[in-house]
Amino acid sequence: MPNLNFHPAGRHYLQIPGPSPVPDRILRAISYPTIDHRGPEFGVLGRKILKDIGKIFKTQHPVVIFPASGTGAWEAALTNTMSRGDTVLMYETGHFATLWKKMAERLGLLPEFLGLHGLEGWRRGAQADMIEARLKSDPQHKIKAVCVVHNETSTGVTSDIAAVRKAIDSAQHPALLMVDTISGLASADYRHDEWGVDVTVSGSQKGLMLPPGISFNAVSPKALEASKQATIGRSFWAWDEIIEMNKTGYWPYTPNTNLLYGLSEALDMILEEGLEQVFDRHRRLSIACRTAVEAWGLEIQCVDAACHSPVLTGVMMPKGVDADHVRKLIYEHFNMSLGAGLGKLKGMMFRIGHLGDANELTLLATLCGCQMGLQMAGVQLKGDGVAAAMKHLQATATAQARHPQETIDIPHTEAKVLNSQSEAMVGTA
Repeated sequence: MPNLNFHPAGRHYLQIPGPSPVPDRILRAISYPTIDHRGPEFGVLGRKILKDIGKIFKTQHPVVIFPASGTGAWEAALTNTMSRGDTVLMYETGHFATLWKKMAERLGLLPEFLGLHGLEGWRRGAQADMIEARLKSDPQHKIKAVCVVHNETSTGVTSDIAAVRKAIDSAQHPALLMVDTISGLASADYRHDEWGVDVTVSGSQKGLMLPPGISFNAVSPKALEASKQATIGRSFWAWDEIIEMNKTGYWPYTPNTNLLYGLSEALDMILEEGLEQVFDRHRRLSIACRTAVEAWGLEIQCVDAACHSPVLTGVMMPKGVDADHVRKLIYEHFNMSLGAGLGKLKGMMFRIGHLGDANELTLLATLCGCQMGLQMAGVQLKGDGVAAAMKHLQATATAQARHPQETIDIPHTEAKVLNSQSEAMVGTA
């Protein structure tokens, strides 16, 4: 029988672009005793979560929470708003946009895939001008929705959703705007209300730092109105019953209570740091990661600098180098997982995740593992990517840690003792 206990020394480096590492603070919250999902304690938890999650989506409108993966939230978005035979315009930016299209087909919709030809379309964000032109050529308004992936996890490309909204408005088209930000939420700037999104899809296992198992639909009033006319059958995914029961903090069926404990803790962590500070941290780490890739002399999968993802970086391999072989070497020798190339990019690239519970040292350790693995695979590197990333991080570093006496209210006499001890330690260092 094979040995199923693969536990080398030290913590495994999970550097795929989701599921992302779950902080100990969230793991402890998930381990709380399970409570009655119809009791008063749960109602308090539910109301608190539903209030805070709106801050992450930047919306004043309902956020529907499902005990499901992000794929379930895709289905909920389509089944609550569409009828069989409806045409939906779906923009191709990568593997996950492709999977969403396949789902639409299975639901009896008529998806029209729009995008640039070949691999070029997977290396750039959604082209708003192409969407506008197609909508202008639809005077009968047969197209009922425009579906775009905000942060394409398979490629490391982030699309400009505000520009897509502007394109729909310029075409004077009534189509709903649906956006997948499964890997973007809580890592990349996202504004459901301001950008005029009708349905936003997301999940728990990326920037929210949770295990898989929770998904979301943020819903506009226009989408809620559309749901009253939609005829695709739905029960589990139906918004109306959930939104009604959510008013008191409950769900119409059994929710994943312990994951909701974790979600509450994750929301606290993000809001304590500050959402804009979270975005800044992700941007800074992504720049450092790309700096390393460029120093190695390798190509970044996303060729449009304006669309570089703050969540992950796709690294293209030179011709003749199998990216999956490089990933295998790194996994076996350095206990680190990297994302594979998916779909059209299989074997051509690997993906470095730098999202969620990540900081400078986790990124540098990741880049060390990548650099060693690339060299072991025989890839000729132009320079030292780790040193280049260190230089960027040093130049942009700001103080993050706070001493206890700066954040904890302690008696004056105890503070004097702590300060004396600190001075003594400095004197003997």
